[in-house]
Amino acid sequence: MNGRPIAWWGMMMLVASEATLFGTLIGTYFYLRFTTAHWPPDGIAQPGLVLPIVLVLVLAASVLPLRLRNRWGVALALLMQAGYFAYAVHDFADRLRSFTPQTDAYGSIYFVLLGADHAHVFIGLLFDLFLLARLRTVALRVVTVYWLAVAVLTLVVTGTILSAAA
Repeated sequence: MNGRPIAWWGMMMLVASEATLFGTLIGTYFYLRFTTAHWPPDGIAQPGLVLPIVLVLVLAASVLPLRLRNRWGVALALLMQAGYFAYAVHDFADRLRSFTPQTDAYGSIYFVLLGADHAHVFIGLLFDLFLLARLRTVALRVVTVYWLAVAVLTLVVTGTILSAAA
């Protein structure tokens, strides 16, 4: 069989279903944003711009070392992704001190959207650890597809959240 491996097709189905999930969440965010007088609501600081953009670019760039298709490339990608994840989780926890998902609609969609994205990054880190333990060409191609999808989703999620600053 000369076609794509079954694992690749399975990952494409996962990516398509996750794109649907995030499309719904992002649609909800913009629906709430454009039907609410103040976004984010009074008392909640506008999101910063520079650091989230730098971080999401680091995450997107982490897909490049995976293309090396060796342990060093996976290790470098894992380091970049883990750095992104560590800061993202720290910032997520820090924001919970100023507002929560129960505060209002903004808090609810903000934390659901970012929480879902962070969960996908965490799963990707687990995939990287699997690759380091058992480097296989097909698995590496499939996980690279996953990370490309997560990087794109994170770019879109970051743009969505930062749109409140515009």
